[in-house]
Amino acid sequence: MTENQATTPKTTHVAPPTDFDWSAGSGKFGTYSSEERQRMESLYNVSLTTVQSNEVVKAVVAGISERDVILNIGFKSDGMVPRSEFRDLPNLTLGDEVEVLIINREDSNGHLLLSRKAARIMNAWDRIVKSHEEDLVIQGKVKSRTKGGLVVEIDGIETFLPGSQIDVKPVRDYDQYVGKTMEFKVVKINPVLRNAVVSHKILIESDIEAQKVEIMSRMEKGQVLEGTIKNMTDFGVFVDLGGVDGLLHITDMSWGRISHPSELVKLDDKVQVVVIDFDDERKRISLGMKQLTPHPWEASTAGLEAGSIVEGRVVTVADYGAFLEIAPGVEGLVHVSEMSWSQHLRNPQDFIKQGDTVKAVILSIDKEDRKMSLGMKQLTQDPWITIREKFPVGTRLSGRVRNLTNFGLFVELGEGVDGLVHVSDLSWTKKINHPSEFVKKDQMLDVIVLEIDTEARRLSLGHKQLEENPWDTFATIFFENSVHQGTIVSVDDKGGMVQFAYGVEAFVPKKQMLQADNKSLKVEDKADFKIIEFNKENRRIVASHARTWQETKDKEKAGEEKEVARYQAKAQQDSSDSGIMGELSALSDLRDQILEGEKKAAREAMRKLESEQDAPEQGNAPTE
Repeated sequence: MTENQATTPKTTHVAPPTDFDWSAGSGKFGTYSSEERQRMESLYNVSLTTVQSNEVVKAVVAGISERDVILNIGFKSDGMVPRSEFRDLPNLTLGDEVEVLIINREDSNGHLLLSRKAARIMNAWDRIVKSHEEDLVIQGKVKSRTKGGLVVEIDGIETFLPGSQIDVKPVRDYDQYVGKTMEFKVVKINPVLRNAVVSHKILIESDIEAQKVEIMSRMEKGQVLEGTIKNMTDFGVFVDLGGVDGLLHITDMSWGRISHPSELVKLDDKVQVVVIDFDDERKRISLGMKQLTPHPWEASTAGLEAGSIVEGRVVTVADYGAFLEIAPGVEGLVHVSEMSWSQHLRNPQDFIKQGDTVKAVILSIDKEDRKMSLGMKQLTQDPWITIREKFPVGTRLSGRVRNLTNFGLFVELGEGVDGLVHVSDLSWTKKINHPSEFVKKDQMLDVIVLEIDTEARRLSLGHKQLEENPWDTFATIFFENSVHQGTIVSVDDKGGMVQFAYGVEAFVPKKQMLQADNKSLKVEDKADFKIIEFNKENRRIVASHARTWQETKDKEKAGEEKEVARYQAKAQQDSSDSGIMGELSALSDLRDQILEGEKKAAREAMRKLESEQDAPEQGNAPTE
């Protein structure tokens, strides 16, 4: 409610109380006739105004002091309002009309309490509610900046203006709006808390929508327009074309590669763009900037052909190779196989990094399809052309172990020259299952050239060949049936490995690891072993522990059987001479016991037989 819309004081006649005894006076007020009393009552009632608390009324300035303003609302008493509530009226004078809110018609001291500030706030809130309900435009002043937006004061009421509702373009500096008087629309109110949210953007959008319709109606593909960089993202920028936005994708900004739009433009820049495509219904426009210039393949590749040496910047590194930018928009691929003369493909990151500037040779070029193949190794001579002169067979070298495989390792002897050391060529004596047991990657290793195949670009190397073959000497030491002491170093399902002197290892089959107590040997056990096989060509030695004690046992058994046979023959001879058949039967039983392996019983039987033969038999004693 505005000051012009405030209610005017109501003038009503108050009927005199019917139960008041006017004649009951003490005589101090005089004596009136009934006609005189009626006339005075009418005059008194006309001079009074009926007012209610929390009512906005018009008041007349009756007096002005340094601290207060005296206001007359037509009530029985005047009210005073602090002069601070009239700061917006510096030229206030006697007789001016203002709107005030009746706080209390009569306080404990009998004073009339008024407030101009409260009246302004009440009127302002009514205006805000009406603006929201009827979608009206309202004016306000930006008072200050706050978190997420601005504080807008509308006739003394503070409202909130979110940052997203200031303008259609992203606002980066809120302070530029502080102190400005602007037009708004109320978009949200809270009657309980009496707060409101306003928007200035909604007023701009209504104007822009009309502009969009006009711009889209004149839009054509290939049309060149001028716009302002409104917003920037990783994938491109949005350009304000004067009421409608278009997307300029990062791939359409330059013929060359860029990682972010900020490399070419910045916010609020004026740019020339061309319309690539647009959707009238969805109001979407695709823009291009690089299309305003000719494609660089048409101009930058004029003098380029196969065999030309070019220089470029590495823009992309992949597993299969790298792309070199020869000129903005002109790129060529260097395959990983064209980076080094080595036949063993590596990671391109081992050769170049993104951002490096390198030289290359054009291997092939297709200007129609805009494709180019490049090579880097062609800038140097192929080392395999002179490999026999540089590394003849028998040459002793030292190289870095570049890679390990199950069958061997590769040693780098120079740029583009790798040689293979087979796992069998690492040691004369040790059985190596994997090269990692012998050497580590990137270590230096001494080798000797064994064989060269220039056509297949292969180089065979050896490490053990740096020393004489010790198996010529081993043949004189570890010959078959020789016995040596060794230590079990490993055991598996098939058997174990025993290590002898000089670092020589031999294989022991599982059955040959049995001890005399039928228990098998374990790792770190020391024992005697008999060599049962020696193969110099295959560098293979097979040994047995079981044979060491089995042969001793067999010899003992053979000696006992021989002794039993001797005594048996003697017993048979004595039996034929003396006719003692019982002793032959005892010898026969004794032989069976010995053959069954009962040595102890056999020995006791022989001792018994000898004692009986030495004693004379009864009845058969020799006569003199």
